[in-house]
Order: sequence, then C-alpha cells, then structure tokens
Amino acid sequence: MDDVSTRRPRPPAVPALPAVPALPVLQADCSSCFALCCVALPFAKSSDFAMNKPAGTPCKNLREDFRCGIHTRLRDSGFQGCTVFDCFGAGQQVSQVTFGGRDWRTHPETRAEMFDALPVMRQLHELLFYVAEALTLPAAAPLHPRLRHALAETEQWTRADAAALAALDVGALRQKINTLLLKTSELARAEVPGRKKNHRGADLMGARLSGADLRGANLRGSYLIAADLIGADLRTADLIGADFRDADLRGADLRQALFLTQPQLNAARGTPATRIPPHLTHPAHWA
Repeated sequence: MDDVSTRRPRPPAVPALPAVPALPVLQADCSSCFALCCVALPFAKSSDFAMNKPAGTPCKNLREDFRCGIHTRLRDSGFQGCTVFDCFGAGQQVSQVTFGGRDWRTHPETRAEMFDALPVMRQLHELLFYVAEALTLPAAAPLHPRLRHALAETEQWTRADAAALAALDVGALRQKINTLLLKTSELARAEVPGRKKNHRGADLMGARLSGADLRGANLRGSYLIAADLIGADLRTADLIGADFRDADLRGADLRQALFLTQPQLNAARGTPATRIPPHLTHPAHWA
C-alpha cells in the first residue's frame, strides 16, 4: 500500500458525462482581491515598470486598503506593465475561496502559501477561459465531451486548498488540455476556405502585415511585437500565446479570433474601432 504522504493529489472524481460547471469569474475583480499581483509577483525596472520589485514584497504604490495609489495614472507613472496584466480572476479566487477571505496582512501566516497559489490559480483560470471558448465553437462539436471533462476537472482544481494547489503538476494539466485545444483549432480553422498561413512560433517582430488576410492562420506563440497589423483580418486565426506587445491593431478585425485574451489586447495598440470579440473589452488606453 502506498504511503499516504507520497500520493499525488487528485480532484474529486469527474462524472462520466459532466454538465458544464458554474465557472468562477474569469476576469480580474480587484475589489475582491488582496492585491496579490501587487505583492506576490516580481517585476524588473524596464519600459513596463519604473522600478525593481522582488516577489513577495508589496509594491511601494500599494495602500493599506489593498488599492493602488496611482491606479488612474499607471501608464504615465511608468507602470505600463500593470495595465497589461490580467489574472483571469485568479486573485479573487485565491483571496475569497482558497483562503476564505483571510488577508495576508491580518493573517501573516498565510503569506507564503497565498503568494505561491496565485500563479497556479492563474494558469487554471486561463485554461478555463480557453476550454470554455472551445465549447462555444460548433466546429469543435466532436471534441465537446472531452472538453467538458477537461473543464470540470480544471474547475474542481480551482476549489482545492493551498496544499493541493502547491502539489499540482499544472504543467501536465496544461499539456493535456493543449492537445484538445490544438485539435479544436484545427477543426475551426478547417472551415475557412483556401490555404491558411502557418506562422506558429514565427518571429514577426515589426512585420509589415497591414491589410493582410490572416483568416484561419496559425499564429500560436508567434512574436508580433510592434507588428503593423493595421486593417488586418484575423478572424478565426489561432492566437494562443501570440505576443502582441505594441502591435498596431488599428482597423484590424479580430472577431471570431481563436483564444484571444484581454492581456493580449491590453499589450497592443488600437482604437475603439478595432473589431474584437464581444466577451473582451477595448483597453482604456486605446484612443
């Protein structure tokens, strides 16, 4: 018999055909979080941050009420990186569910576990975001039963305690779900007529892609830093992991883009006229 201390943590058993579970909120709600991203995460002085900050140390701009003292002028104060980051709702999940509303100031014994839980929870919430989107795609119907299992398992992990989260091999879970997302992408992009461009992992930094027809393209993990995508058609393009920092999306069409996230939009440049999926929002700095 295995020693109990060596057993890997497992979520509760998932039913054979699970119903789609009620998901946690997958957008940041800072009012329900104990400013975990402002404390747990490190940042280095750069064009994104005006100073160095080690992990576990509160940002100098953090107030006692867990609010940012320069929230309305972050970009002007050299903290552009803060306006790009989004935790997918992991912050409030850790604060209010994993730790039941106990904050790290009043309960300092929670600090280490709470800060360690945040990056794990963020990955879980990001996976939920992708799988939930995959389940909305009619082309992926053959995969929906497996996607529902993945969604249910991942959602159960978001309700695990801090010790179980620390022991979770989140990389293995990502790998399993990524296989499903790749197949989802292939099915969805196969419905786009014509030959599709494959730029997976490509170095497209500064590329001149103004007006480009990128419908159904594979842009997974591509480097689109400062790329000119003015007026480009990115509908049904797979954008998982694409780096859009300073990419120019003015006039671009990202409706039906696959797996586009709010942080990707936050990192790019655009205008209110840039067409985006309805579940995402135009960043405040897009003038």
